[in-house]
Amino acid sequence: MATVTARGNVVHLVGEPPQAGEPARDFAVVSFTPETGMAPFTLADLPAKPRLISSVPSLDTPTCSTETKTLNARLAELGDSVAAYTVSVDLPFAQARWCGLEGVDNMTALSDYKSRSFGNAWGVLVQETQLLARCLFVVDAGGTVTYTQIVPEITHEPEYDPVLDALAALL
Repeated sequence: MATVTARGNVVHLVGEPPQAGEPARDFAVVSFTPETGMAPFTLADLPAKPRLISSVPSLDTPTCSTETKTLNARLAELGDSVAAYTVSVDLPFAQARWCGLEGVDNMTALSDYKSRSFGNAWGVLVQETQLLARCLFVVDAGGTVTYTQIVPEITHEPEYDPVLDALAALL
């Protein structure tokens, strides 16, 4: 069982996150748009192009907000050549509201609130809080994880350049 810290206290991740070279793991989360409402979303719904998947505890916290807005802005340079997602256990409606208010349009918010499927499958569920740890994954067009960053202290931002370089290397 992997560990990270939250405000300096050790917390435990349920399972082990996938490492570079491993196939992407299936999951079942919820997407939401005002036009379509809530809809199931799985690994099979990811397009066959380079993908960034960022897991965060909650979009409505300062560090998660900063991370998602930073990635959104930096991903604009790559345009439609990549797909990017942020996964949290926030309710889908709250995610859509937050993305709209913050102008996040280069990342799709996905909610793991129902069953923690992503958190369990990808080894990022924090046992103590049932929130997701701060982790970033790059998946190639063929479905193989090419980069994993597990942020050791949940309250800290990730290192952006390595993940964006890993994503750009797939183009």
